[in-house]
Amino acid sequence: MLDSLNYIPHPSSTNSELATHFTDLAPPLNARQAAIEAARCLYCYDAPCTRICPSDIDVASFIRNIHDRNVDGAALGILKQNIFGGSCARVCPTEILCEDACVRNHDAEGQPVKIALLQRYATDNMSFTEHPFQRAKGTGRKIAVVGAGPAGLSCAHRLAMLGNDVVVFEAQEKAGGLNEYGIAKYKLTNDFAQREVDFLMGIGGIEIRLGQKLGDNLHLKDLHANYDAVFLGLGLGASRQLGLTGEDAPGLLAAVDYIAELRQADDLAALPVPKRVIVIGAGNTAIDMAVQIQRLGAEEVTLVYRRGFEAMSATHHEQEIAKANQVRMRTWAQPRQVLLDAAGRVQGMRFEKTRMEGNRLVGTGETFEIAADAVFKAIGQTMDDAALADPLATLLKRDGDRIHVDEHFRTVLPGIYAGGDCVAPGQDLTVQAVQHGKLAAMAIHAELQSTLEAA
Repeated sequence: MLDSLNYIPHPSSTNSELATHFTDLAPPLNARQAAIEAARCLYCYDAPCTRICPSDIDVASFIRNIHDRNVDGAALGILKQNIFGGSCARVCPTEILCEDACVRNHDAEGQPVKIALLQRYATDNMSFTEHPFQRAKGTGRKIAVVGAGPAGLSCAHRLAMLGNDVVVFEAQEKAGGLNEYGIAKYKLTNDFAQREVDFLMGIGGIEIRLGQKLGDNLHLKDLHANYDAVFLGLGLGASRQLGLTGEDAPGLLAAVDYIAELRQADDLAALPVPKRVIVIGAGNTAIDMAVQIQRLGAEEVTLVYRRGFEAMSATHHEQEIAKANQVRMRTWAQPRQVLLDAAGRVQGMRFEKTRMEGNRLVGTGETFEIAADAVFKAIGQTMDDAALADPLATLLKRDGDRIHVDEHFRTVLPGIYAGGDCVAPGQDLTVQAVQHGKLAAMAIHAELQSTLEAA
């Protein structure tokens, strides 16, 4: 996947030295710290933190359980709403969700209860003697789920809990989706993503088949014919293009491809690490890419965005992480030309300065250049059209590059549902994908039960 960088040197540091740069971004709370933090919660009767949570976790309740030293009760309350509560505690942008809504933001303390760290404390320290969720009586129904990411696995877990049998089809070599392949290594460390999948699978009734790619060796028409329902949790598998000449040159590639290799690498010292790097984008993936390549030993990392800081989709918290890791951030500049050396490899980019005219972004005509040994684009993901190329899949209604669904996550094709990043509207958040999967599972189950009763 990184053939485009095969001429780039490797880090001078050893794997063990580099591994120290990818420990937890935020160290976990110990029992004493968790007790003190839980005591700060006011357990508001209208709990604004709960009302804003995309997965409907009863925040005040689980914090009360931690305060009462009932860690398993806290974890159960989290997981019954969000089976990926452990990873969401690490990657969810709580600074713009539950912690932003916390009433502690508005008094003399000036800082919210550390909800994310308390959620992590509960899910990391639970000690159930058996799986906390039991399957309902079997329904005799079998559902196909395409995609073993947060949306697909959340859907599979809830369907299994309701007594259905589920087969999950996954294109990659491992289950987990973005949690396994797309999140910064310092946010989900070690094998946490796989341990979370293993825990989820403990409910039973779920089979995962790896190496099954929709549009290649797997076809929607066959799933529709052989299963009682189908859920599409495809994510967004293709990277958007810059639309510039030289975009396929050695040294220019999608940030998500490098991040995936980084997360799967057994030897960090074997990764190619350019000395000078440009990252184009303004979201969490751009920040993750820039920070991680800096931590691997890049000497100069510049993140470039066409608008201002306030328009970045990466939160202020993420922007501060980039700054703390010496990432240079240039705003109001858009890429205009890939600069190549005599061998046709990337040696930098030319940018045009931008400004707003009313509500429209325009170029000023003034350009500048940044030298770089590699350029990583993180300008967003789009649907991999090959996944929806079979005759049945082409009948799916689309909203732009995403699949259209109704309020019950039903597509226009009977018996076929979709959720997560591949549907509109979407915020491309892990926590939202988990919620989509859960709600879609409940809709699928209710629909199948109603047809069974009608028969």
